[in-house]
Amino acid sequence: MVKNPVQRVAAIHDLSGFGRASLTVVIPVLSSMGFKVCPIPTAVLSTHSQFKNYRFVDLTDHIPGIMQHWKELSLTFDAIYSGFLGSARQIDMMVEFINEFKNGDETLVMVDPVLGDNGKLYGPFDNEMVEEMRKLVQKADIITPNITEVGLLLEDNPTLITNTKDTIKAIDKLTAMGPEIVVVTSVPDEEGRTAVVAYNRNDGRYWKVPVDYLPAAFPGTGDTFASVLLGSILQGDNLPMSLDRATHFISHGVRSTFGFDYDEKEGILLEKVLPTLKTPVQLSSYEVLKKE
Repeated sequence: MVKNPVQRVAAIHDLSGFGRASLTVVIPVLSSMGFKVCPIPTAVLSTHSQFKNYRFVDLTDHIPGIMQHWKELSLTFDAIYSGFLGSARQIDMMVEFINEFKNGDETLVMVDPVLGDNGKLYGPFDNEMVEEMRKLVQKADIITPNITEVGLLLEDNPTLITNTKDTIKAIDKLTAMGPEIVVVTSVPDEEGRTAVVAYNRNDGRYWKVPVDYLPAAFPGTGDTFASVLLGSILQGDNLPMSLDRATHFISHGVRSTFGFDYDEKEGILLEKVLPTLKTPVQLSSYEVLKKE
């Protein structure tokens, strides 16, 4: 008898009632890719934080009880995946969760170290949050920071990364902290584009996937990217294939949304592009990089 006929992902993120971000993209993406998502909401919000006057319910005090119940049920997970964590205390709980539920190499741990963007911390965070996030990164197999978060994790100026060469140097420092795979998003690239740059310590290779720029900013694309990346790796794809798949899914989602008269704060029209996750992957744009 098959113990877990469907792979399980424990997803520790916030839940917004309106606006596609965090669990409202994590669950449909990974479910569409064939995984059972077991969420622990870190908070419930009326909308995500880019809407004004949103309501916020902190669930920190409820997380230990959920963890204890799951321990009593002897639950196991094929992956543990964290995103937005609302406080240093929640990060400590996430570390405890990994210590309790990670089953050696059978459980993949992905941490999206949500701290900031555009060269600065997000409003509710401070230096204590950054210090605690460095501890969590050490427990991860895969991390997916943007360039601002790279600088914060390394105690560098978060605006210093301006090209691929800078990113590779930073990635080397991040892998020394513990993660086997580091995926950096929003890397400045030539011709006004951005790129995703990644490194796999197991084979010592760096990868790059360029992304065409569109003049739009949709919340939740980072959550969506990381979810597709995780799902692809769990399905058995290699790192460059997973990067390519996640990057092109985001690009497709943005292009499918961009032409509508639509409030960008709602996020990409995920429902229009979810079916593409079931189509064969067509590799087209990744490249292997050489360290100078």
